[in-house]
Amino acid sequence: MKRVLGPILRHFVEAGSLRVLWPDATTTVYQGAKPGPQAGVHLKNAAAVKSLVLNPGLAFGEAYMDGVLEPLDCTLYDLLHLLMLNAMNPAGHIAEQLSAAFRYVRRGWIQFNSTARSKQNVAHHYDLGNSLYALFLDKDWQYSCAYFPTGEETLDAAQEAKKHHIASKLKLDRPGLEVLDIGCGWGGMALTLAKDYGASVTGITLSEEQLAFARQRAQDAGLAGQVRFELLDYRHLTRRFDRIVSVGMFEHVGVGHYKAFFETIRNALTPDGIALIHSIGRSDEPGTTNPWMNKYIFPGGYSPALSEVFSAVQQTGLWVTDCEILRLHYARTIAIWRERFAARRPEAVAMYDERFARMFEFYLAAAELAFRVQGHMNFQLLLSPSISAVPYTRDYMVDAERSKTGAN
Repeated sequence: MKRVLGPILRHFVEAGSLRVLWPDATTTVYQGAKPGPQAGVHLKNAAAVKSLVLNPGLAFGEAYMDGVLEPLDCTLYDLLHLLMLNAMNPAGHIAEQLSAAFRYVRRGWIQFNSTARSKQNVAHHYDLGNSLYALFLDKDWQYSCAYFPTGEETLDAAQEAKKHHIASKLKLDRPGLEVLDIGCGWGGMALTLAKDYGASVTGITLSEEQLAFARQRAQDAGLAGQVRFELLDYRHLTRRFDRIVSVGMFEHVGVGHYKAFFETIRNALTPDGIALIHSIGRSDEPGTTNPWMNKYIFPGGYSPALSEVFSAVQQTGLWVTDCEILRLHYARTIAIWRERFAARRPEAVAMYDERFARMFEFYLAAAELAFRVQGHMNFQLLLSPSISAVPYTRDYMVDAERSKTGAN
């Protein structure tokens, strides 16, 4: 298979250079015509070489997890940087092109996130244990894109800024507003909206570990009478709210459920209500989820193109009153998570094992690079059934944000 993979790599590496140490101890350097990063890889057995020929999107991560593929004289991040940058080459790897085309045809099934399947998918990642996430998250347990007004903020400060940035858009201009938090995580957003804005918040999640943790946090903060958390699928909502916020949950909805999701938003809002959806997206056309990421990290997950999102929204009668694109904010967030995880990596090995730790560090490195070199971004979409729910201009957002953060 070396004779098959070699020509593939020669065609694949257009920018930078890749040095390969083969199982037979020979070395080949693949030099691209364009400038770019330099990296090396050691393929330790013939099975690893064969798997990279047949299904590179899945096999590369698995080979790293199994220890039969190792970065050579570079870091994992360096190696992934080179490969993910060159993967944007339209010609690419023929096997991966065919695999991606097949995934696209099947993506309706892959992302068929029924109520039962959604709960299983959430448990796969979010119920791994709070001790794992304590290794790298901020003090408020925000597991989504932070907001860096200057790019120099600490993780804690940037996550705090993210919450106030979102709150400013929701026009929380009077106490007692009923707010729904869809996919509430460990409860940080709900608690902030209650404590700092006087809202009455209901948070819903499908993660039993997050639910118990969030409820305890509300109790400890003395906010149990103002914030409640429920184990509930968004499709089972039966009441209306003045405001809805959803941060980092839309990626788990699935393309076949977009219209139903936004119909649920519309039906759950009061006539002049406002909803904010914060999600990972892609800047290019509709695509598919990497098979390794789908299998090991976020089963059923997908980062949509804006065209897919707007197409669904326009069928529901909702107004898009604002849309903001956050480009490198998540790359910066994940870079900090990577550093923090690496510093406490032995604890992750002790909790699980070496293979799990390799899986998680692979996930964090690949996720960061998706935002740096593969067109991923975050979008914040503001929605309302009413044309007049928010003021004429965005000034109200800026004024509200400055009043809470003191920013100039």
